[in-house]
Amino acid sequence: MTTIDDGFLAAYDAVMAARWPASTEPAEIRTPYGTTHVNSVGPADAPPVVLLHGGGTTSTVWSGTARALGTAHRVHAVDTVGDAGRSVAGDRAIRTLSDQMAWLDAVLDGLGLSAVSPAVSPTVSPTVSPAVSLCGHSYGAWSALHYAAHAPARVRALVLVDPTNCFTGFSRRYLLRALPMLLRPTVRRRRAFLGWETGHAALDETWLRLYDRAAAFPAARPLTGPRPAPEALRALRLPVLLLLAEHSRAHDIGRVAASAAALLPRVETAVLPGATHHTLPLAAPPEMDGRIEEFLAAHRRGD
Repeated sequence: MTTIDDGFLAAYDAVMAARWPASTEPAEIRTPYGTTHVNSVGPADAPPVVLLHGGGTTSTVWSGTARALGTAHRVHAVDTVGDAGRSVAGDRAIRTLSDQMAWLDAVLDGLGLSAVSPAVSPTVSPTVSPAVSLCGHSYGAWSALHYAAHAPARVRALVLVDPTNCFTGFSRRYLLRALPMLLRPTVRRRRAFLGWETGHAALDETWLRLYDRAAAFPAARPLTGPRPAPEALRALRLPVLLLLAEHSRAHDIGRVAASAAALLPRVETAVLPGATHHTLPLAAPPEMDGRIEEFLAAHRRGD
């Protein structure tokens, strides 16, 4: 079982205090892969949205989106097990895509989302609670897209924010720049890579202190794996909003958009002006949350 040091927890709590609504409700969801920490905002009976963060950034990175969506939705920002955050990995590690999907199944079940209720009598069929909208960035978008293909009946709508390894591969230059950080993730190497990709954009200092602490986070790296199969994506009938960072160095956004349009039957695509892969979602332009709000409102009833 993972032990998280006090310095990391203090930095995490500082971001929550500085950037998240005071009404935020933390919860711990037990799963076969450990305990998953979730930060929830918004009316309990509102349509649910689950936010999945990119690698090494924690759920705290969604503060602006949680505030924007939390007026009309019940927003659940999840710390991925096996990555930096308040989730605690258990003895059973996430090693395969099937494990990752089972973990998300357990998280949604634990939140009471899309769970099948037993029949109340032989003549009354089981009922299913309203499907959830999934929103992921980077690696979180990869998880969300795979999950939509894994359990399409549980997902109402899907938002993919500069998704990686979903429709095309990473840029060669991006991987070469990331390699030293991946081999030995020191604070200096992580900051250098972040500065290169974002063009040294001014990011919130409270969050950056947490980002620095995550360099030594004592957990296994999150699962990586294959892109979703083309036939699985062509079979998806749920609406998808694809938001791409104008200056993303992670991949060629033109190729990402073209591949998504060829594979997804119901995809809307927009480019976020001025954004890079790693300025999202923490320092997203105002257009991002506005587009997400409009998209979710249009598909609130699953049409």
